[in-house]
Order: sequence, then structure tokens, then C-alpha cells
Amino acid sequence: MKIAIAQIKPVKGDISANIESHKKMIALAVSYKSDAVFFSELSLTGYEPELAKELAVDQDDHYFDDFQKISNENKITIGVGMPTKTVSGIQISMMIFQPKTPRQLYSKQQLHADEFPFFVNGENQIILTVVDHKIAPAICYESLQPEHSENAVKLGAEIYIASVAKSQNGINKAMSHYPAIAKKFSIPVLMSNCVGYCDNFTSAGQSAVWTKQGNLAGQLDDKTEGILIFDTETEEVIKQIV
Repeated sequence: MKIAIAQIKPVKGDISANIESHKKMIALAVSYKSDAVFFSELSLTGYEPELAKELAVDQDDHYFDDFQKISNENKITIGVGMPTKTVSGIQISMMIFQPKTPRQLYSKQQLHADEFPFFVNGENQIILTVVDHKIAPAICYESLQPEHSENAVKLGAEIYIASVAKSQNGINKAMSHYPAIAKKFSIPVLMSNCVGYCDNFTSAGQSAVWTKQGNLAGQLDDKTEGILIFDTETEEVIKQIV
């Protein structure tokens, strides 16, 4: 299986512009015959908590139907970041599109203290099946909490996807934590970060892939948009800069 992670520079609050940049990255992933592609935290709006209430949508909003069409036509799983509405408040979510399958939503279960004024916690971990592989999504802060990956593995996860919006300080923590997860549970870990200024910090990119042995297999830089495509059989990574 080939699984891609995309590193983009979201336009603050501009969903339409960000949809177009997502489509370009997805097309690039498709050109390498990827079976799945995942984007960074809140990738369709940028990580902008103060705008989340204004920008949040319902899970089945038709505005995103093009992603389902692309998924159906290319047999690719797509995970994009978007704030979503619930009866209890706004959640930090990953919208997941799989070929000819109802849209799924994974919402961040563990929030950072800074996020409490803007968001509410998600409740359940989901496990995605892509080409007979079990994939667990994680969103930023929770992916650095040991219990999250432990629970994902208990639920059968074979690959761990961290969708994040991290500053350099967060990346420094990630560079020690994620390979430790990979080695402990013998599962690949893939991290998609964004680049550019968001909220009150500069997102530091450096999206990366670690093998199940905990080895760094590929990484992007801190400024450039691009994708990494990981082959789960060969453990090789293709890097494509945009």
C-alpha cells in the first residue's frame, strides 16, 4: 500500500482557496498511485481557533462533495481538516472520504488547554481500513499523549497518522515521541504538518515518516509545500516538492 501525507500552506480562513490546493496535492498523490492521502490539522481553514465558530460546518456539508467524487474515481482515501458543528460545540475534525463509502468524521479527543475556549472534545477513536491495513488518525496534541497511541493499537491500528499544526517547539517534541511510538508498537507513524503563519505562531512543517523500526524514512523542510508517499511493503518514501 502507498500512503501519502501532504504539507501545505493554508490560506487563513479561505476554504475555497484551500480546497483547490488540496485538490492539487491529491492529484499529485494519485499520480504516484497512492491509496490514501492525509492533510494537516484544520487544513481547509488553517489552524485558526478564533475563526472556528464562524467557519464550522456540518459533517455532511455538500461543499465538500468534490472530495468524495475524487475518492470514488481514483479509489483513494482522503483525510482533510475542518472545524465541525455538534450539539455540544465546535470540534477539531478530520473529514474522511473513502471510495463509495459514506463520509466519516474523526474529531480530536484530547484538546490542549489553549483550545478549550473554542472547541469541545471528540468522543470516539475510529480505525480506517485501507487496502486491508488498519489506520488510526490522531490530531496534534493528543498524538503526543501516550494513551492515545496505546488505545489505537488496542483497537487494531497498524499505521498511525498524526495530523498536526505544530511550531518548531512542537516539532522538537514530535521528533522524539513519534519514532518511540513506531518502535514500541512496531507500526509506521506518519506526521502531516503545515507551513506558514497561523493563529499566533509559525507552523514549522517538517512533515515526516517513521518506519515500524522507528527510523526516519523521509521528511520535508520547514517552508516548502509537498508530499511524502510511503510504501508500506518496501518502507521506501518518495518526496515530491510543489
